[in-house]
Amino acid sequence: MHPLSIRFFQLKSNNYFCAMQKQRSVAFHTLGCKLNFSETSTLSRLLEAEGFEKKHFDEKADVYVINTCSVTDNADKECRYLVRKIQRETPESFVVITGCYAQLKPIEIASIPGVDLVLGASEKFNIVKHISELSKGDSAKICSCEIGDVTGFNASFSANDRTRTFLKVQDGCDYTCSFCTIPMARGKSRSNTIANVLKNVEEIAKTEVKEIVLTGVNLGDFGKGPDGNKKNEEDFLSLLKELDKVEGIDRYRISSIEPNLLTDEIIAFVAQSNKIMPHFHVPLQSGSNAILGMMRRRYKRELYAERVALIKKVMPHCCIGVDVIVGFPGETEELFKETFDFLHSLDVSYLHVFTYSERPNTAALDIKPIVPINIRNERNKMLRNLSFMKLQYFTQQHVGKTRKVLFEIFDKNGMMEGYTDNYIRVSTPFRKEWANEIVEWVV
Repeated sequence: MHPLSIRFFQLKSNNYFCAMQKQRSVAFHTLGCKLNFSETSTLSRLLEAEGFEKKHFDEKADVYVINTCSVTDNADKECRYLVRKIQRETPESFVVITGCYAQLKPIEIASIPGVDLVLGASEKFNIVKHISELSKGDSAKICSCEIGDVTGFNASFSANDRTRTFLKVQDGCDYTCSFCTIPMARGKSRSNTIANVLKNVEEIAKTEVKEIVLTGVNLGDFGKGPDGNKKNEEDFLSLLKELDKVEGIDRYRISSIEPNLLTDEIIAFVAQSNKIMPHFHVPLQSGSNAILGMMRRRYKRELYAERVALIKKVMPHCCIGVDVIVGFPGETEELFKETFDFLHSLDVSYLHVFTYSERPNTAALDIKPIVPINIRNERNKMLRNLSFMKLQYFTQQHVGKTRKVLFEIFDKNGMMEGYTDNYIRVSTPFRKEWANEIVEWVV
């Protein structure tokens, strides 16, 4: 039997089938992306429907569920830290680990003292069944399978947590970027149907939520069937057009979209839509074509520049965010300067800067030379400083102009925050009547 085939076993003993009748409270912690956040909320609703009381993660609970990320080594370390903290403070509680880290390294996680259950990609939405079969012991139960065997689409959206909802419409990725473990953790690209997405949106519209953030692993690849069919049966533009018609939702935001999938038609539709916000987050990863080639990205920097130019032509007020990785193997000072200068020249609004982190079983491990950690950190700081200046400039361009702000519901020491349609964060003294409302605001 392959070590990751679906199985129900304990590493040290066989005593695990026991109804967990007394454990009726659960706490969640999410690491990583908005997609994880949407799935955590769905797992919470599944358990709450079975009578579990939801608690904050810093409170004592009978079950702790950690939804993990594995994009960087820091995410792995944080997971292990949280498990040790639970073991130290409430050793009698059950600890359940799911998410990308759980799929990639289930045996490693199961060996962490205090972990009781590891749920891979195929089993996390069966959490109710698996928790009901747990008993506290000195070993862990693993429920997982080969990622190639993972099919189907589990719809998810966050609820009761924020003014906005993160709605998962796509999962998995068919790309083979040399630095990325996500295809190994989430499987083939597959999507919900437009009809089912609309049902979810109509359900969300019955709540007080004003904004939906569309999420996925490779959102622009929306349309491949739930079983990962190669043919796109529907497409992302068609989804946007249908969402634009739904009553009861005021704003949609696109979480992230690859530059090669961000078409002229999508940009044009967003430009004329009153509901889809003028805000794109477009991963770049490097401004050097040489590095992009080694990363196995599906575009060159010239295409990226064309996308930014078109967005700004039809929506001068549009906010554009950028993902970029520093310290990728082979990134010389000259190649990093290409990235820095390219980003400096682009009319983008902010950067999300990631320091390259070696991930097991990725092709990038074979690329040389390796960039020293201290150099990676220096380059990260340089781009973060550039990001600060970009955001200051973008915000300054809109000072004195009126934008629509959706204010959060939270009172933060007498203040409240919100975002304009084009993603400028504003802050003002808390006013209850503005909570979860869209207000005309002079930036």
